[in-house]
Amino acid sequence: MTSAGPAATLRALHHGRRPGDPLVLPNVWDAASARVFADAGFPALATPSAGIAASLGYADGRTPADEMFAAIARIVRAVDVPVTADVEAGYGLSAEELVGRLAEAGAVGCNLEDSDHATGALRDPEEQAAWLAEVRAAAGDALVLNARIDTFLRGERGPDAFVARARAYTEAGADCLYPILAPPELLPELAAAVSLPLNALAKPGGPPPRELGALGATRITFGGGLQQQATATLAAVAGRLWADTGN
Repeated sequence: MTSAGPAATLRALHHGRRPGDPLVLPNVWDAASARVFADAGFPALATPSAGIAASLGYADGRTPADEMFAAIARIVRAVDVPVTADVEAGYGLSAEELVGRLAEAGAVGCNLEDSDHATGALRDPEEQAAWLAEVRAAAGDALVLNARIDTFLRGERGPDAFVARARAYTEAGADCLYPILAPPELLPELAAAVSLPLNALAKPGGPPPRELGALGATRITFGGGLQQQATATLAAVAGRLWADTGN
């Protein structure tokens, strides 16, 4: 495949950004939420595996692959901006199958994480790098590859383990690196140690996107947080409605 339209647009959005002006990618979980954020002016969107799982009635990590790709396709069809999809660890698909399913759904980017869902442990970094290289070879430039690195999630609190994996995944062809749950105060050190854009997770009560950008993040995502906030708002509406019935 070759770089085309939306993929090239999404990739370009990661570059030439000023500190404090990161690419903010709202994580949308269905067609309606996608339209809300696209209509607000965001130039690209992301999907959260946790948010989609919740919207479909599954626990995080339990959504069947077919249902996940169908949900991604509905989101893509609903908007005219590029969409990047969280496809967890790839659902056991071959690189060619994964790239094909993403293309069929219309996604032009993806997250791939280096946790082994069967064991809950980190995958061997050389094996993960080889897998990412296979995905890059299958996709060419038609997929923006965000390599999620789970060292902080799995309890390795220092930067060294992240940096070693980041360099291997960079050589494998990643476009962006995502140290999920990295402490914000470490972002300057992490950003200085790598050559690719850095994705940071914005969490309720944590630094806002502009502050994360000033700390070194190029791209900001929210995981399932926006879906959780929307559900909390809906729960409040439901509570008021129930109270109004006199019960």
